[in-house]
Order: sequence, then C-alpha cells, then structure tokens
Amino acid sequence: MFQEMRRQDRQLTTEETTEIMKSGSYGILSLNGQSSDDYAYGIPMNYVYENNCIYVHCAMEGKKLTHTQNNNKVSFCVVGMANVLPEKFSTQYSSVIAFGQSHLIDGEEKTAALLALIDKYSADFKEKGELYVKNAQDQTLVIKIDIDHITGKARKA
Repeated sequence: MFQEMRRQDRQLTTEETTEIMKSGSYGILSLNGQSSDDYAYGIPMNYVYENNCIYVHCAMEGKKLTHTQNNNKVSFCVVGMANVLPEKFSTQYSSVIAFGQSHLIDGEEKTAALLALIDKYSADFKEKGELYVKNAQDQTLVIKIDIDHITGKARKA
C-alpha cells in the first residue's frame, strides 16, 4: 500500500524521524475531499507527537471535522528545516510524512493531549495552561491520528 521511498539514500533513521516529529513547530494535516468533486484540504496545525500518535485540537465544528468524518485516512507532514542552496539549484531539508487514521478522543486521553500541547508550546506558563485546559476543554475537540506508516527524508548537504 505504501510506496517505497525513491531516494533511499536520503531516508532518515527511526530516531531521526522521531526527533523531527517531537521538535517540529507545526505540521500540515492533509485530508481527503468529501467527494470526487471536492478538493483535498491541507491545513497547518500545532500538534504533539507521543507514542507513535499525533494529536491536534480543533473547534467543535468545521472543515477538518467534516472531512475526517467522511474519510478518516489522513497524512501529516512536518518540515524539520529547510535551507535553499541557490548555487546548487536545490534545498537542504529534513521532513517527515505520516499516514494514519484519525478519530476524536475524549476523557483522560483528551485532557492528557491538551496538557501535552501546553507542555510543548507554553511550557513557561504551565500552571496558567492547566487552568486554561480545564476551562476550555469542553469547547475543544482533540483528533488523534494513529500512525500506520511514517518516513523521514533529508538532504543534508
């Protein structure tokens, strides 16, 4: 089902791939269109990567929910770094792409995911963030992506 990477000389190790997933600032969540007449939908998202899963949060309604309820197979791309090399007509980069199945979560797992987002993006405001999560989690949904396949790739020089 998943095509082998063409440039295997650029394939990253599991450890390098995991590091990019953990340290990335944002990722692009890509969703299938709702019908054959619809377009695919990609959106930049804050995220957290834990236990081979990706967690993102969203509002109680909107395009992400509509698309994932129609087809829960998604991809998620994180760019670790990019540096254009004009003299080589190329780019030095590192990136990861994950394919998986998305679903909504609730309860303790939802709370843990929201707190993990606070830890990642607002670590200096942890106490305030915990209160924010407590007060806002009923107005927030969390989507969990169970990863079926993940690869990392880089042009290092």
